[in-house]
Amino acid sequence: MSLTFKGGLHPEENKITAKSPIEVMPEPATVAIAMSQHIGAPCIPTVKKGDYVYKGQTVGEGQGGLTCPVHSSISGTVIGIEDRVGAFGQKVTHVVIENDFKSELLPEIKPNSKSLEESTFDEIVEIIKSAGIAGLGGATFPTHFKVASAKGKGEKLIINCCECEPYITANHRLMLEKPEDIINGVKVVMKALDLKACHIAIEDNKKDAIKVMQEKVGNENGIDIKVLKTKYPQGDERQLIYAIDKIEIPTGKLPADVGRIVLNAETSAAIWRAFHDGIPLVDRVMTVTGDCVAQPKNLIVPLGTSISDIISYCGGYTGEIEKIISGGPMMGMAQWDETAPVIKGTASILCFGKKNKTQPSENCIHCGKCVGSCPMHLMPLYLASFAKQGDWESCREFDVLSCVECGCCTYQCPGNVPIVQYIRTAKGKLRK
Repeated sequence: MSLTFKGGLHPEENKITAKSPIEVMPEPATVAIAMSQHIGAPCIPTVKKGDYVYKGQTVGEGQGGLTCPVHSSISGTVIGIEDRVGAFGQKVTHVVIENDFKSELLPEIKPNSKSLEESTFDEIVEIIKSAGIAGLGGATFPTHFKVASAKGKGEKLIINCCECEPYITANHRLMLEKPEDIINGVKVVMKALDLKACHIAIEDNKKDAIKVMQEKVGNENGIDIKVLKTKYPQGDERQLIYAIDKIEIPTGKLPADVGRIVLNAETSAAIWRAFHDGIPLVDRVMTVTGDCVAQPKNLIVPLGTSISDIISYCGGYTGEIEKIISGGPMMGMAQWDETAPVIKGTASILCFGKKNKTQPSENCIHCGKCVGSCPMHLMPLYLASFAKQGDWESCREFDVLSCVECGCCTYQCPGNVPIVQYIRTAKGKLRK
């Protein structure tokens, strides 16, 4: 029987690119490398206008704390350092690079000469940090920090291959086409933390990926496949841990506090490439789809590529565009500028036409659907009502800070109340 959690829902999947092999998108004429592509402190540019940069060269470095470096995804000349609105809606410094189309890799980047067996915890963490790897499922938490903070606490690794958001198929294709990269990344993390067990978690709607991963895992010591029920938000790490181990993470605690470390499938693959080949995070696999894009695809895209360049490569729009979403339809961010660049957490670009336009009516009918679907067992209708009135303390009392912003409540609401938006406002006010 497939494993699952309490609550959640099963939205229409729309996995129309599940059979589309990953294509390598040609490098664009320019890229804009955001200095903040991760949770935590933004980086400071380490280059200036007029500098020549190699592919893989560090162009932004953190100043301590929760951060990770950023690298150039192409070779060429820095033509500007500009403040632009970034993927999260805030002004962010970007290093703009003009491509020379030579794709010259930084000479210092070389395959690792040390075997995994010989590598120490500190060496592995430094490799992950230097490569600028952040959570590629969308959360963008610096991976070296996650691994380092689990030292002495981690008992089990979980690789999140659920990809429960509608439309997105990037991880699905990665499992089919590059399963060894995911598994080898698992081995690196297990060696670093001296772990004896790893579960690779896959939803049961990906039967071909389950078969491939089971064959590749074979007799690997301590690594197995866990099949989970297809349900949203199965990929949230709290729901994932509960589905597999029936452990609930207390409010304010992290997976490491209950002995678990959770990594996305592509994050694991990026760790292997950094460890084995010395390649920093300069590109990522993403899905480009929706009802308003001519040729839906799964692509490997250089970081810093603009949305407009990606859409052009996919044949452009098929009609008048209503909304562009970076990420999935449930938790992604609507974009207002086609020149916005891809960052580490951009798992997909979704393009929707005018027929998808809806107008919130703000009419809660107290049906309770939001309560039944909430995976965190909260009372979303009350949270939205309190936030609408500016009653932040009542929001706190009703545990608004435990909301994972999965969007199940808004999706289910027959009155079209934008519940998650109210909750985000409340959380922002309380955190100030």
